[in-house]
Amino acid sequence: MYFSFNVQLRPLIVDPEEPSKYSTAKVDSYKLYNLERKTLKTGGADSVTQHLNTVINMEFPAMELSSCTGLGLRTSKDASSTSRPLDSLKVKAVKGHETSAATTRIRTMLGDIAIAVHPDDVNHLIGQKVQHLFVDRTFTASETVDKDFGTGAVKVTPAHDFNDYDLGERYSLDSVTILGGDGTIDCPVPRFNGLRRFDARLEVIDALKEKGLYGGQEEHAMVVPVCSRSSDIVEPLLKEQWFARCDNLATQAIAAVESGELSICPKMHCKTWQHWLLNIRDWCISRQLWWGHRIPAYRVSFRNGHPKNQKADSENMWVSGRCYQEALEKAAAQLNVNEEHLELTQDDDVLDTWFSSALFPFAVHGWPSQTDDLDRFYPSTLLETGHDIIFFWVARMVMMGQKLTGRLPFKEVYFHSMVRDAHGRKMSKSLGNVIDPVDVIQGASLEDLHARLEGNLLDPAEKERSRRGQAADYPRGIPECGTDALRFTLCTYKAQGEDVNLDVNTVQTYRFFCNKIWNAALFTLNALPDNFEPSPMSEMLADCSIMDRWILSRLSDTTATIYNGFQGYDFPIITSAIHRFWVQNLCDVYLESIKLSLRADAHRAWVSRNVLLTCVDGGVRLISPFMPYLSEEIFQRLPRRPEREDPSICVAPYPTTEEFPMFDGSLEERVALSLDIVNRIRSIQKEFGISKLSGHIVCNNDDLRGVLSQLCPTMATLSSCRKLQMTNQEPDRCLATTVASDCALFVEMEYIDVPRVLERLQAKLAKTSTGLKKIEAQRSIDSYEDKVPQNIREKHDQQVEVLQADSARLSAAVAMLKTAR
Repeated sequence: MYFSFNVQLRPLIVDPEEPSKYSTAKVDSYKLYNLERKTLKTGGADSVTQHLNTVINMEFPAMELSSCTGLGLRTSKDASSTSRPLDSLKVKAVKGHETSAATTRIRTMLGDIAIAVHPDDVNHLIGQKVQHLFVDRTFTASETVDKDFGTGAVKVTPAHDFNDYDLGERYSLDSVTILGGDGTIDCPVPRFNGLRRFDARLEVIDALKEKGLYGGQEEHAMVVPVCSRSSDIVEPLLKEQWFARCDNLATQAIAAVESGELSICPKMHCKTWQHWLLNIRDWCISRQLWWGHRIPAYRVSFRNGHPKNQKADSENMWVSGRCYQEALEKAAAQLNVNEEHLELTQDDDVLDTWFSSALFPFAVHGWPSQTDDLDRFYPSTLLETGHDIIFFWVARMVMMGQKLTGRLPFKEVYFHSMVRDAHGRKMSKSLGNVIDPVDVIQGASLEDLHARLEGNLLDPAEKERSRRGQAADYPRGIPECGTDALRFTLCTYKAQGEDVNLDVNTVQTYRFFCNKIWNAALFTLNALPDNFEPSPMSEMLADCSIMDRWILSRLSDTTATIYNGFQGYDFPIITSAIHRFWVQNLCDVYLESIKLSLRADAHRAWVSRNVLLTCVDGGVRLISPFMPYLSEEIFQRLPRRPEREDPSICVAPYPTTEEFPMFDGSLEERVALSLDIVNRIRSIQKEFGISKLSGHIVCNNDDLRGVLSQLCPTMATLSSCRKLQMTNQEPDRCLATTVASDCALFVEMEYIDVPRVLERLQAKLAKTSTGLKKIEAQRSIDSYEDKVPQNIREKHDQQVEVLQADSARLSAAVAMLKTAR
């Protein structure tokens, strides 16, 4: 890699207890501004470039202030002085012209080197020399500022503001640092020198008032960067750093995606990939931390007594090496002197965590040595991670892999969604909405959740806010849901690329789904006799009933759907197919339909048991990637077929359509029609308050009539009918409902009290219509979209959808009764 020595604006975090001690925070974003370069040729791949006055744009937790706010920091005598009003001060040009300049950090005016004005506002100052109010320094006024901001003129302090630094680079302005490493003012004015940064604000204002140059202050909304550890205000400060050149590396990474050599899923992130890498700048890779990989850079100096030591020191020469001796040999060769005349000092900085992490794919296998593990396991196939670190980690792994090994570290990248709370908010300790996966897996009472807040470094106000948030979201605590249910839930959410609003109640729903799978497996095991030996599929297919062939067809179709879902990493489709097969197909229909078959003759029962075992075995293997614990427990209890003796589901083959080729679309359409009849009967029984009814099916399609005749016992069982039979003519005194163009269902009215049921249904319909009109009235307000929160609007949409469905169902039932009378 090419390392370059650099200067940047770095945030300074002052320890409230010991202002003399400070630490620098981790840089999470690397946006570099214009660079001035002076090359020091030291030979070959170790050429070192000195970048001067380079700015890094850092990201820190931000505090939004809508007005002047006392932040109450302990690093100031006056807590109110740490608020952020917009102050103005009068500025006089050498030729006598005067204007006012605005600033939110008036103490930094000690480092001002320019005034920025708008050409349409105070253009008489453009190009004129301005005398600094306290320091013997003159500077120029230039045009760039928004005339609607503050006074229309702002002071420029490149050493302590990101935007000002960019302006300084554009106009070749000097950078004057007035903030010391201990968080105090460092300037040639005795009155301010040594003051704490926030106390200096008050002193500067007093000095301006004494000169009659203070223009007052006004309210100003702004965002203040805050250290998440000390809760102190973060400020930029110039520091020397190491950088790595990335332009050539980025070009190769872009080409890998464009050529298809590297696949990114979802495709929407390809645009982000291009945006980051096309606009890439040099990467600040040094950190002032106690841990990490120490930067392999050594400063070269001559030992005392050597005639060239002063020259070497003034050139600030650096070399890199994998060890001290290697660096020493390089330095001696470049300076053409003996090694004993040189002295090397390694930089105390460590590499950025992302730099070290970028080496992970190949470093774990013994790189740079050519180990067997490196040959066998590198590169890998797939990387799965969050899309928020697409540049910080993924792109850098790709760049490092291509540069240092000549190969991509992986062939595919899958970016999963970001997990938020049930209301769509980012999880935050201060909001009390952080969901600990362990709590979801093992369960936690509300008291336990409150107790954990005491161990967090939150102030009393944040703790109280967290308690209220926990009480609102989890009034009864978090129920125990288990690992499998949590994993399955996370894979069910929405489409690719969208955030996941995790609701613990949804996780609990899938815990019940796990229970249903377990109970279905127990039913299967209880249905199998002792020492049951499964038969090959080919032996039982010829004797299968319609429902046997239907469930095998559903298993085949589900397997195909899941295979296609895996190819596109479409996990919601996969989990929906699994849930539909287990609940709607196997448990709700097939298990109920074969209860009579299992008590029938031996051969009929033998076929049903084999089909049931086939479906449970295949279904368990289908869910194994999402529910490994539950599937393993069930798999170990199931009898094995002679051709397969897998010791664990982990090594059992995943189901394929070659294993289950029994899909029959025509049969599924006919069974779907029979299940529609079952649902209609259930709906009528529920709406009319009848426990059991008698029904007749009239069908004019000969083929369909034959299938429905065979399925009548099954439909009667599933719908809990008193009697259900096929007939050739429409019966009298029956409620009629059309099932298909050539098929109708007739329900006998013998057990229906029509006037009473009609009155009850009409009352329900009126209540539903009233509720629907009420919500529609709220939604019709002009300011509805702007003033009503999104979660409330989504709730209204769901309510309207339910009420409309209820209204349609009740209207159909009322019409049916009126027609029958």
